[in-house]
Parts: sequence; structure tokens; C-alpha cells
Amino acid sequence: MSDKTRVCIVGSGNWGSAIAKIVGANCARLSNFDDRVTMYVYEEMIDGKKLTEIINTTHENVKYLPGHKLPSNVVAIPDIVEAAKEADILIFVVPHQFIRNFCSSLLGKIKPTAVAISLIKGFDIAEGGGIDLISHIITRHLKIPCSVLMGANLANEVAEEKFCETTIGSRDMKMAPTFRDLFQAHHFRVVVVDDVNAVEVCGALKNIVACGAGFVDGLGLGDNTKAAVIRLGLMEMIKFVDIFYPGSKLATFFESCGVADLITTCYGGRNRKVSEAFVKTGKSIKELEAEMLNGQKLQGPITAEEVNFMLKNKQMEDKFPLFTAIHKICSGTIQAKDLIDCIRNHPEHMKITHVAKL
Repeated sequence: MSDKTRVCIVGSGNWGSAIAKIVGANCARLSNFDDRVTMYVYEEMIDGKKLTEIINTTHENVKYLPGHKLPSNVVAIPDIVEAAKEADILIFVVPHQFIRNFCSSLLGKIKPTAVAISLIKGFDIAEGGGIDLISHIITRHLKIPCSVLMGANLANEVAEEKFCETTIGSRDMKMAPTFRDLFQAHHFRVVVVDDVNAVEVCGALKNIVACGAGFVDGLGLGDNTKAAVIRLGLMEMIKFVDIFYPGSKLATFFESCGVADLITTCYGGRNRKVSEAFVKTGKSIKELEAEMLNGQKLQGPITAEEVNFMLKNKQMEDKFPLFTAIHKICSGTIQAKDLIDCIRNHPEHMKITHVAKL
């Protein structure tokens, strides 16, 4: 048996394939990792051929990351248990609404000593009207520790090796050097922090704000209004973490997972793009997702619904008026133009604040 660390990537969409370029190259280059990286691929037929066969022969995910070669040591496998059974590190990068099913499939069929890291930006609904963090679901269902990786990381730009930063949140800082070795590249710089919940929550909530930015673009209201949405969104993100995940650090919001990811997603990314089209075309979010995303899933509207479910149950919608308005627009309760009244009357604009000197 090899004492080298074996890696499995669970997921092969746009972001999963982009990260496979980095992880595959690092595992081939570094002696402490096993050369072979398995990648679970949901099997699809593309022009009469299986997607896994196309990836394993051409080393290209022609559906989700066309035009980019994957390292030849990344092996596509259509069976999730087969892909994951020997892994020491499981990298989860799938739409968040599927994570419970994946965990059910893997329960008892992975190494008990394995660790996980989630690249999934989203929440799930918990019992009792709250929300569940994806890393918590993975840990609870698979009985293994789970770290998170979040940042201003648009998948296509990462695949094109344009410089960016990312943030890893880990409770076990002894794993920090291993995670850094696994993910860091000349164009992809990693900072590891121990504030796991805040890192993960930032990665989910910014998709809600990005929908608001897209509505602003669809209404043709310009960058000043979008900047207001971004600022108010950041304030609500900080408040959300402070209320529901106390003990987190304000400094985490200034890592790549926080303000950087928020800005990037509000100017690029699928949530902004689809939300702009939602205003301009009058089509439903579901129609636009099918038309514009080539099989990928939109996270912002679902996350907004999950967050609103919790806020409504806790009678706290009025404390998060931007999140609440964005959910109501996505669900058709109010119109996109009503977002401006929400911004104009936001409680942040009612404050008179004494700013202390540094």
C-alpha cells in the first residue's frame, strides 16, 4: 500500500474541472501525493459518446470546461463510490442541493481516516427552520472533518490561469500545509485561516447579493447603485455571521472569501448574468437557467430562499431587508424595480455613526 496521499474530486462541472487542472498538476509534481487523481463525473452522452470516455481519452471536459486540457493523471469515473473509496482527501465541488444524496452514497464506503474539503457555495435547510452549512452536513453524515475553500475564483479565469487568491478555512491547522500544497499554484494563491464558518457563509451569501447586482444591471441603474447594493450586501453578510455564527472574526471578511469574492461575483459570474436577463427578458429564473447555463445550477435564488426561510421563521426579515427583497424578486412577490425602495430605505441609511480614529 502506498503511503502517499490520494485525492478524489467529487464533481466535474465548470469549477470542479478548473480546480482539477491545479490539483492534478500538483499531485503529479509533488512526491507526497499519489499521482492518480480520481474525479467523479456524472455520466452524460455527448454526441453519442460517454463524457467520462471523452475526458479520459482527450483530457478535456468538453461540456463544462471546453478548450482547456486537464492533466492526464486526472481520471474520470462515473461511479462515486469507486472514485472515492481509496481517497485520503475528498474535494467536494457539486451543486449544494445534491450533497445529502452524495453523502448517503458514500457513507461507510470511504476511508475512516479521510478528510474532506468543500468548495460548494450554498446552504441547505435544517430542521427547526434554520440553515445547515455544507461542511457541517458532510461532517455529520460521513463522520469525517471538513474544511472549506472559498474565494474570488471565477472558474473560467482560474482555468485560464489568470492570477487570483483564495481562502481555506480549516479547524485543523495541522492540515494547512497539505491543503496549501494541494491547491496553490503560481496563479492561485492560498491563505489558510481557522474561521471556518465565516469563510463558508461568505461563499454562500455573496450569491444572493450578486442577484441584486444583476437586477441593478437589468434595470440600467449604473455602477453607483450597484456599489450601494454591494456595500449594503456586505453589511448584511457581516450581521448574519455575527448573529448566527458568533465568535467569527471581522478580518475574515477582508480575505478573498469575503469582500473580494463579493465584488467579483457582482461584476461577473452566473448569478449576476442570469439576474440581469431576468429583468430584461421577463422570463423565469428556471427558464433562464436552462437557456444560459449549459447544465450548470444557479445558486443565488436557492440560497436566498433558504436564508429567507430561516429569517421568516425567526421573525428577522426586517433585519435583512436586502436579502429579503432579493428573495421576493426571485420568487415573483415583488418586481425588480422595487429593489430601489429597499436600498433607499435600508436601516444602514438611518444611522448617524461616530467613526473612531485608527
